[in-house]
Amino acid sequence: MSEQTDAPHPATAFEDARAVRRAIRSGEWRGHTSGLAPAHVQGNLMILPAALAPDFQRFCQQNPKPCPVIGVSQPGARDLPILGADLDITTDVPGYRIYERGEMVAEVADLRDHWRDDLVTFVLGCSFSFEAALIEAGIPLRHVAQGRNVAMYRTSIETIPAGPFHGPLVVSMRPMKAADAIKAVQITARVPAVHGAPVHLGDPSLIGIRDIAKPDFGDPVAIEPDEIPVFWACGVTPQAVAMAARLPLCITHSPGFMLVTDLLNRDLPFV
Repeated sequence: MSEQTDAPHPATAFEDARAVRRAIRSGEWRGHTSGLAPAHVQGNLMILPAALAPDFQRFCQQNPKPCPVIGVSQPGARDLPILGADLDITTDVPGYRIYERGEMVAEVADLRDHWRDDLVTFVLGCSFSFEAALIEAGIPLRHVAQGRNVAMYRTSIETIPAGPFHGPLVVSMRPMKAADAIKAVQITARVPAVHGAPVHLGDPSLIGIRDIAKPDFGDPVAIEPDEIPVFWACGVTPQAVAMAARLPLCITHSPGFMLVTDLLNRDLPFV
């Protein structure tokens, strides 16, 4: 599945969330969604059998930084009207991953042939949603400028378990100059619905990352000598949890390939 990381990201082609979803549904867009419809909230997916949904809801409540819930579907429902009038969970994400017993068994472009009447969709806030605010504040984001997916890493920080759900925290990383990092903390701390403030700044080894040049998910980006890596809790955490917990079945988005909703970033709850 191409992530289209070599060319500049054509964000201006998709300023509207519905246009993004239509392009994804038709197969016109199959890349990551960083920079697309920048005014709109993007979401991570965790799709589970209904029997596992209560435990995952509790897991999210106990781990709100990586798993801020912005929407939950009815069992078997392919729509989520609270997030988009014409939204279809099975077709409107550029890439999905299917896990069985902790192993990824397929990566697919849609879920039409994999849908079940007992599946419940959780949509979790995504850090892509605060990137527009950072850029508006004059903070450059290298992966956006280069049309790349954000770099994501498993850490040595453990999540708080709930039922079968347990595993490591995953973080996304953006290199910044120190002054920009301070501004980024101030900006993102106000939006806990999309992960809030960073969980770590500086030395990656302190959170168990051995090689910053080799992300576990997404694309690597250079860190210049006058920059520090800044790490936010990431909605890919449920994928690491699914692998650690060896869940019988779960479906997620491919890392960086998000659901673009009709919600506006400006309407997120601020603190």
